[in-house]
Amino acid sequence: MTNQLPILERRRIEAMILKNVHQVIEERSGTAEADAVLGEAVTRSAIDQGKSFADELGRTPDLQDFADILPLWTHGGSLEIETLNASKDQLEFNVTRCRYAEMYREMGLGRIGHLLSCNRDGDFCIGYNPDMELTRTQTIMSGASHCDFRYKLQPAQDAAAEEK
Repeated sequence: MTNQLPILERRRIEAMILKNVHQVIEERSGTAEADAVLGEAVTRSAIDQGKSFADELGRTPDLQDFADILPLWTHGGSLEIETLNASKDQLEFNVTRCRYAEMYREMGLGRIGHLLSCNRDGDFCIGYNPDMELTRTQTIMSGASHCDFRYKLQPAQDAAAEEK
């Protein structure tokens, strides 16, 4: 049920709480430690969320399955995307408007917005399907004109060969 809540609203709720957590850690231990703790906590959350989505699906998801749940992230214009390529093994798109970045800036959280949202994207894959790989070279959050999302699904046998 929680997985059906639009992600922008979920991130807003999380940010209201995490803003205070970050401030307390920063006051006690400094900015670097606050960023590190927040980053680790959000990483764990993203992995858990990915696993939850995969568990709901009941099988190992592919990129078509991911494309099917993408509307949770784009709901209500939260992200404006330009799809370049979509298949079971590859999903490539550019985000041309990011209301997540806008929201974090409005909340005074622009400096840590990447910790609250952008860094989650690759970590989500770990829980959702560890054979999913995200390559992204730029984000709107960091000042770029667009975010370049390039997901690919690495076949299990290729992943095993690379580990050797």
